[in-house]
Amino acid sequence: MSLGRNVLGNELQGCSTDPMTGFYRDGCCRTGGEDQGLHILCAEMTAEFLEFSKSRGNDLSTPVPSFNFDGLKPGDRWCLCVTRWAEALEAGMAPPVVLEATHVSALEFADLDDLKAHAVES
Repeated sequence: MSLGRNVLGNELQGCSTDPMTGFYRDGCCRTGGEDQGLHILCAEMTAEFLEFSKSRGNDLSTPVPSFNFDGLKPGDRWCLCVTRWAEALEAGMAPPVVLEATHVSALEFADLDDLKAHAVES
């Protein structure tokens, strides 16, 4: 089964299974009709971004046991809402992006040059 294409035009790679990420909790930043937030951008968390996201009402660092969510820490990879990443970019707080694991539809909301400028070092 194909997971789709990434922003580089290749087969979409997995983002993270520890912690398990993705809208479908399958480790991949793919989307479907139920995913209103478009969790299609694979990012490597930074302390600055986690604080930024919390200040915008999306606390990703506090555990929520009822959702089997341990909370994220710097270095974790996570499928972010692409619009949150774009908002963080504008605020100078964008976390690094894993291009190979970021769905091609992210290009509808973010410029490839911006994504490449924030790419995780391979």
